[in-house]
Amino acid sequence: MVWKQLNYNWIMDKLGRKGGLMANKKALYADIALFIVAIIWGSGFVVTKNALDYMSPLYILGFRFLVAALPMAAISLKRFKNATKTDIKAGLIVGFFMTLGFVFHVIGIQYTTAGVNGFIAATNVVMVPFMFWFASKKKPDNFEIFAAILSLIGIGIISIDAKLGIGRGEFITFLCAISFAMQIVAVGIYARKVDLYIFTTIQLAVVSLLSFILAIIFEPPVASISTPAILSIVYLGIMVTMVGFFVQNIAQSLTSTTHVAIILSLEAVFGSIISIIFLNEILTTRFAIGFTAIFISVITSETKWEFLRRKSKI
Repeated sequence: MVWKQLNYNWIMDKLGRKGGLMANKKALYADIALFIVAIIWGSGFVVTKNALDYMSPLYILGFRFLVAALPMAAISLKRFKNATKTDIKAGLIVGFFMTLGFVFHVIGIQYTTAGVNGFIAATNVVMVPFMFWFASKKKPDNFEIFAAILSLIGIGIISIDAKLGIGRGEFITFLCAISFAMQIVAVGIYARKVDLYIFTTIQLAVVSLLSFILAIIFEPPVASISTPAILSIVYLGIMVTMVGFFVQNIAQSLTSTTHVAIILSLEAVFGSIISIIFLNEILTTRFAIGFTAIFISVITSETKWEFLRRKSKI
């Protein structure tokens, strides 16, 4: 009996380790997928900046998310027969926050560079733990508080001019970061409770619909769409939007919300690099210092510098 019990415990221990390894593999695959998404999203800053030369921002959003929603709807059509209230509610809530984020994003990028827009938008990763504090009553730790302060300092270095005024583009982009933080928190709450196909389709459709409504109210009608605008919208719709957000939703069901935020925040780094290469944007010393502060704040918020402590123990 003792041998059998020991053998049983050994088997269960092996199964547990195997399950842990499988979970770690899934988390690793999710990280790799999110890293690729961050590169694609980084390119989105540059493509959006170019698209603004041919079309107004809200119409770009409307068409971009329409292009993303239609193929996603075709893939998910059969699943809508079994859609639950939670699926629909989650899609509507996340879609609303996404709309706010992207509206502020495309308006803000008109008044600042693509690189600055990307880095300030990335501060949403620092905001996520504080928003979870309100949702889960879990207070941010000292690392997260330090990261928030450092992030604000970085934004100040980038944004505040000689007259101690904050630029319009930087302020609007900061509102974009707040909205995307709310979106990430909402996805974290619902990702494990919904059908991800239905969830993604609804949120994309909501952004498209609300963007068109706002465009009709606030912008002049589109007389014609040029070829460069069409190419930009197709790339933004399929790669940056449909693929990007569907992968985010899947990955966030396999790993932590804050982990997703830190990896996706790398889009700001890739956005700046691509902007310098293709848009000839100049990275001044002031911007470099601000970018560094924001990037360190993001790393601090997520890793808490555990990898340094591990090395010191070896």
